[in-house]
Order: sequence, then structure tokens, then C-alpha cells
Amino acid sequence: MGYVRGAVADGATIVAGSPDPAADQGYFFAPTLITGVTEQMAVQTDEVFGPVITAIPFDTEDEVVAAANNTVYGLAAGVWSKDIGTAHRVGGRLRAGTVWLNTWHADDVTLPRGGFKQSGWGRELGSFGLDDYTELKTVIAEL
Repeated sequence: MGYVRGAVADGATIVAGSPDPAADQGYFFAPTLITGVTEQMAVQTDEVFGPVITAIPFDTEDEVVAAANNTVYGLAAGVWSKDIGTAHRVGGRLRAGTVWLNTWHADDVTLPRGGFKQSGWGRELGSFGLDDYTELKTVIAEL
């Protein structure tokens, strides 16, 4: 609730969700969409673990990639586009351990999971996940 309240106090607008998060009852927080957000607001720069999303307009592909990569986190990202070529191009430029194209949270235990930057080190799952539990050693002998 603090992230939403802070964004509104800094000039952002709640487009969907509760205009007063304190009005929510119990442990439920309504899915919330916020616009008018700047790159400096905590709701944009921090990981908000809740049903809260921000929408920031962009004009160019380079601009949206720069904005998406302007974070200390990089666990996962999603790209939605009518053009799968555009989705692949943008997805390839994002600094995230997993990038979903025109889908969200499609996972398989055989695929490695992990993030970039402050969102994790190493990989879990898949054969790559075993690498963190092994040490390679080279032994050379002349016979």
C-alpha cells in the first residue's frame, strides 16, 4: 500500500484498483494499474510484490528497451506484440533471466531459471541447475 500511496502523492494516477488502498479489507489488495509514473518513483524502481502494475508510454523501441533495463533487477520480463519478430528482437535486448513473448509465466522444469543483476546468481532447474553443485577439475597426466 505504501508504494501506491507514494506514487499518488508524487502525482501518479490510479486508473484501476482501489483509489484508497486502506479501504481494502482483510489481506486482499485489488489489482491496481497506475499511470503518470516517472522513472524515479519507488513504485517503478522497486520490486512491488503485489498486484500492482505501472504503465509508461513510449515512442520508440530503443526507448522502451532502455526503460525496461533501467533497473537493478532482472528476474523476468514479458513482451507483448502483434509482430513476433518485434517481440523476439525486443526480448533479446532485455536484461532478464527469463523473457516471455506473448505469454506470461509459461515454465517447464527442464528450463533453467534465474535472474540478472540483483535478481539472483546462478540458475535453478534444468541441467544448468546442477552446475552450482559441482566443481570442475582438470587432471593431466603423461603416460
